[in-house]
Amino acid sequence: MAKNIKSEVTVENPGQASAAVEEDDKDIKNQGSSLDKMLSILDIFTPERPICSTNDIIQFLGTSRSTGYRYIKSLHSVGLLGAVGNGYYVLGPRIIELDLQIRGYDPLLQACKGVLEELVETTGQSALLCTLYSNSVLCIRELRAPFSPEHLFSRGQKRSLFKGAMSKIILAHLPAHRYRSIYHRNSQVIAESNLGTTWKEFRDRLAQMRKEGIAVSHGEFLPGIVGVSAPIFNSENLILGSVGIACEESDLNDVGVKKATVVVKRAGREITRRIAATYQGIDLPPRAIG
Repeated sequence: MAKNIKSEVTVENPGQASAAVEEDDKDIKNQGSSLDKMLSILDIFTPERPICSTNDIIQFLGTSRSTGYRYIKSLHSVGLLGAVGNGYYVLGPRIIELDLQIRGYDPLLQACKGVLEELVETTGQSALLCTLYSNSVLCIRELRAPFSPEHLFSRGQKRSLFKGAMSKIILAHLPAHRYRSIYHRNSQVIAESNLGTTWKEFRDRLAQMRKEGIAVSHGEFLPGIVGVSAPIFNSENLILGSVGIACEESDLNDVGVKKATVVVKRAGREITRRIAATYQGIDLPPRAIG
C-alpha cells in the first residue's frame, strides 16, 4: 500500500509521498498494536478466574473505558467472548467450534492417529503428544492408560521448555543459533532443571539428547512420575513437537525404560514420516518463533 501511494505522488511532490508513507506505516503499526491489545483479553481467563467482569477486563487492559467496551463488544460479536449477565463474561462458544475444527483436521493430530493407541498398548502407559507453541510446550492430545496417575500433562496445558521429557527433547532440537540467548535469559531455571550450570554444560546436555534422540525425566513436575519422549519433525527436519509416555516410576525399571525408549523413538519417526508424506509441498512450520 505504501508503494502505491509513493508512486502516485513522487513526481510532483516527493515530500508529500514520504509523509504519506510514514503515516501509512504508523497506521498499520497502531492497528496491529490495537488488535494485539484486544486479543490479549483472552489471556485474562484462567482456571482460577473463568468468569470476568467488564471492570476486570478494562483494568487488565489499562485502556479507557470506551476503548475497553469497544474491544469487549468486538470479541463478543464474533463469539470469542460469551456474556453471562450483569456485565460478566466467559470465553465464547466460537472457541468450542474452532476446537472441533482443530480436533478433526489439525495436521499433527491427523498424523498421530493410531500411534498413541499403539504406544499405550505396547507399553501399558499413558501416551502424550505435544507441540512447540509460543516459546513453551503445549499438550495437544493425551491417551490415558487404565489406572494412570492423576494430574498428568493433558490437552490444553502449557509447560516450560526446560522441565519434563516432552519439553526437553523439543528444546534440544531448536535451531542452534538460539541456544546462547536462551541460556543467558534462563540460566537460573536451566540450572534448576538439571540442564547445566554453565553455558558449556547446557550446550553439551542438549547435544547429548540430540545424539540419543530421546529424553527421560524423573519427577520434574509430579513426584514419582517418569517421562520418556522423542522428537517430531517436519519435512525440512525442523522440530514440531514431541511424543512420549508418562507413568509412575515404580512401573518402569531399567529394562522398562529401555523398551519404552525404543517404542517412543519409533512413534516419533512414524509421525514425522506421515507429516512428510501427507503434506508434500506444504511444509508444516514450527509453531513458535522468537
